[in-house]
Amino acid sequence: MILSVEHLSASYDGVPALHDVSFSVAEKEVVSIIGSNGAGKTTTLRAISGQVRLNQGSIAFRGHAIAGIAAHRIAELGIAHVPEGRRLFSRLTVRQNLLLGAYTKRARAREQETLERVFAIFPRLRERATQRAGTLSGGEQQMLAIGRGLMLQPVLLMLDEPSLGIAPKLMDEIFATIRSIASEGMTILLVEQNVRESLELADRAYVLQTGETVLEGTGGELLGSDLVRRAYLGM
Repeated sequence: MILSVEHLSASYDGVPALHDVSFSVAEKEVVSIIGSNGAGKTTTLRAISGQVRLNQGSIAFRGHAIAGIAAHRIAELGIAHVPEGRRLFSRLTVRQNLLLGAYTKRARAREQETLERVFAIFPRLRERATQRAGTLSGGEQQMLAIGRGLMLQPVLLMLDEPSLGIAPKLMDEIFATIRSIASEGMTILLVEQNVRESLELADRAYVLQTGETVLEGTGGELLGSDLVRRAYLGM
């Protein structure tokens, strides 16, 4: 497994957010994490990328323990975290935002090559390369956030709610792009509010409830699960 997460427990200001989260991600696999608001999905990604300190549990990336390592060091190891809400530099151009994603030594060495790859994946970003990020539509901003993550040349790409606040037409485009990136061999850990799309895209998936892993299986298995159908698909 490229990523192994075991029995994570974490808190925000003393309030428990995770108390028993475990899952794994294999190389070139798409793994989805689903759950209701407040289940701990975003906190889990933030813990992996070094932004949340653990109370207990372990995180191993390529066989090496990374819990407690500084966030910039985790990025240097090859984990790119595309956060919920995108967090772009709105006054900078599309191109400037992308180049800021190539901030590790390894990524800087190939930034022009990677930039061309990102523009090939997202032609709209090439068209708007000199436009300020804050003037883009929500869907275009999400493309830019994913592109910035790809500029790191990650081994593992973590996407937090990529369809949030995006028009349905562009939402389909975002999911199609994630599928395309996955088909090229990128390992992806996906947190996504659109449960059906998330499970259809995933090789495997996990359900979190109140900070705990309660169910796992292939994407197809969870689509057929009574718990998932009742709680998340309205069936």
